[in-house]
Amino acid sequence: MSVEARGRPRHFVDQAAFDPGLSEPTGVESEAVDRASSWRLTWWKFRKHRVAVAAGLILIAFYALIPFVEVIAPYNPAKRHGDFLYAPPQGLHLFHDGRFVGPYTHPYQFTFNLETFHRDYTVDRTTVQPVRFLCRGEAYAFWDLWETDWHLVCPPEGGTLFLAGTDRLGRDVLSRIIAGARISLTVGIVGIAVSFALGLFFGGVAGYLGGWVDNVVQRLIEILRSLPELPLWLALSAALPPNWSPILVFFGITLILGLLDWPGLARAVRSKLLSLREEDYVRAAELMGASKARIIGRHLIPNFMSHLIASATLSIPSMILGETALSFLGLGLRPPVTSWGVLLNEAQNLAAVQLHPWLLAPILPVVIVVLAFNFLGDGLRDAADPYH
Repeated sequence: MSVEARGRPRHFVDQAAFDPGLSEPTGVESEAVDRASSWRLTWWKFRKHRVAVAAGLILIAFYALIPFVEVIAPYNPAKRHGDFLYAPPQGLHLFHDGRFVGPYTHPYQFTFNLETFHRDYTVDRTTVQPVRFLCRGEAYAFWDLWETDWHLVCPPEGGTLFLAGTDRLGRDVLSRIIAGARISLTVGIVGIAVSFALGLFFGGVAGYLGGWVDNVVQRLIEILRSLPELPLWLALSAALPPNWSPILVFFGITLILGLLDWPGLARAVRSKLLSLREEDYVRAAELMGASKARIIGRHLIPNFMSHLIASATLSIPSMILGETALSFLGLGLRPPVTSWGVLLNEAQNLAAVQLHPWLLAPILPVVIVVLAFNFLGDGLRDAADPYH
């Protein structure tokens, strides 16, 4: 008698590949989900957040370009072009007289206006100057290790390439924005590293040990959070010696930003450890003689590391905006250091905004990076939430 005749159900094994995008996995898919690690489940959920994925790709592109800013920038950010002060942005064209030429620009001609005491620039549309790629241009010290002159994009032979205009000294604004990305983006990473270390330490000991240690840490956090943030930033930044080198000022600013941003993360770590320290695996580790540092670092914190990463991602924009604000007010990084805040410091008067609006171009990368970090942090937070 066959299996069907005896009334026993037949068993089938689904050979289809597992698709984590399915809302209700069944069969082999359900077993794969059950066996997947928390990191894999978080990745599967994060991939479905298209805005967060796009934001992550944008940030990867920004940070991947940081080591090669000298190669990407068409000019040295400190080079002055005395004949092109406050030159407006040049247009980039592809077609001329109905035929495809490739990327090219038209040269500038200027006359000095005796009524306004400004230079009036006109475009010579009869002359075509093709842009060069993978070419030799101005020499620079790559990573301060060796001299080279290779560039991804170079101005035309005998021409200029001011795609974002020039400033009061004739320096190319686009090249300065590209060079400023290295400092402004690095400030956020270094600052969050300091904040992350302090938040994990103070939050970890307060949540696991409790008692008087918890009370001391909580009172310290309350004191720091009660202080007005911006005036405190200004006071500490003004305390930096004016004769410090740009490198020391950079580390001083990042240290200030990191020291003032850890209380929020510390409270999040503390609240999570208060609930996790009563779990069975923590008791087992204690009975086996594990030290408090090992229990916190190897058993407690890794259980909610995905939440910490999401919190850190959401904190980086505040670091970038903090450096930008301090440099904009003249209390952060100073020339010859080039950052987005330093560039915006030159456009803080109404005359520059009205007559030379292209000096506000550094606002655009700041907005893009901050929004990208916020979208990425939202996606990571949703993916790391087990109840979402």
